[in-house]
Amino acid sequence: MQVLQGAEARAALTRSFSQIPVPGAVLSRIEQTFGERLTPEQVVERILTDVRGRGDDALRDWTEKLDGSRPAEIEVSAAELHAAQVDPDLHAAIRLAAERVRAFYLQQPAHGFLEHGPDGALGQLVRPLGRVGVYVPGGLAPLISTLIHTAVPAQVAGVPDIVVTTPPGRDGNVHPAILVAARELGISRVFKVGGAQAIGALAYGTASVPAVDKIAGPGNLFVVIAKRMVYGQAGIESLPGPTETLVVADDSADPRFVAADLLAQAEHNGAEPVLVSVSRELLLRVQTELNEQLENLPEPNRSWARDSVDARMKVVLASDLTEALELANLYAPEHLCLLTRDPWSLLGQVRRAGGVFVGEASMEALGDYVAGPSHVMPTGGTARFMSPVNVRDFQNIISVVGINADTLRRIGPAAAQLARAEGLEAHARAVESRLK
Repeated sequence: MQVLQGAEARAALTRSFSQIPVPGAVLSRIEQTFGERLTPEQVVERILTDVRGRGDDALRDWTEKLDGSRPAEIEVSAAELHAAQVDPDLHAAIRLAAERVRAFYLQQPAHGFLEHGPDGALGQLVRPLGRVGVYVPGGLAPLISTLIHTAVPAQVAGVPDIVVTTPPGRDGNVHPAILVAARELGISRVFKVGGAQAIGALAYGTASVPAVDKIAGPGNLFVVIAKRMVYGQAGIESLPGPTETLVVADDSADPRFVAADLLAQAEHNGAEPVLVSVSRELLLRVQTELNEQLENLPEPNRSWARDSVDARMKVVLASDLTEALELANLYAPEHLCLLTRDPWSLLGQVRRAGGVFVGEASMEALGDYVAGPSHVMPTGGTARFMSPVNVRDFQNIISVVGINADTLRRIGPAAAQLARAEGLEAHARAVESRLK
């Protein structure tokens, strides 16, 4: 285990948003699938162009080519949605998660204002978006929590129409847990399509899939590239990349919990676990725990987590907790876990993070499911200027200007002067025409 300190640690934790790295296996699969060497951007551009031109037929073709099934009907039927069942305990967990996420966002101030004063009226109108598309990744398991953590803030914002796209399984069906979660949330439109083709369908619309105002939800490399390419045709909430967790720990931290929190994120493909501690002894004990806990993970989780630990984990020895928090702010992690003797005393020093998890009972894994805030958080250092998914992501803010005549006479000349300074004579005359 290489331990970084001082300037070396700062250099390792300094980053800027960049392209998501493309594993060699992905490039090989592209060549195998398309019969030529293409970049992920070229693949996505080809898919989006096809979806825009051929609509549903393109969706069926790409779903068959990339996901191994060809849905006769792209939309999940009302009968399928109604019939979906899961284990009662899982259903109860879905309901609990939805209730807690909804309760959290109902507390977010997200209304406008309109003030009538001596100058007239100034304010903001806040209006929900008309239609939002939620992308739910598929892959090896249904990401039930992603649907809840993305759709519920949109519902609290007042969005009247939410549609869901998610890759079908090899049998051509959407996992029943996704359907149960959609039904629990009152979402009636779910589409059996994933990947870049789903993003294209949501952006451009097809005979089956309606075009949306905004697309939200994480996905793989191709989904993120597609979201970037369709921006402008539809809004996007973020470009989420591989997950990351930074743990700040002192000598009071239990190395079992530190290791467990790092591995909880490390088991995601491409994850970057980071440990910053003021105790060298703790670092050594955590290394022992990591090795033991890794061996006890089942496959393929063990291989995924080991790859993250071996290839991307960073371990830092800070001189004190003040430096530890400075390094955390520099890194701007998606998840910041405070496992210290008095974690609440550090909260005021946090400046840049997607979410802060305070104390050992508030592990990040809990936040992924039932804590309350959305787990869709900024990655790749974008927490410097981005926020987790929230109610405002699904609303328009409209400025209202209702200046009265007396105020116009008082402030109008300044507006005309500024307009002429900027070379905009028509602007100046528009103001002065009211002053005469």
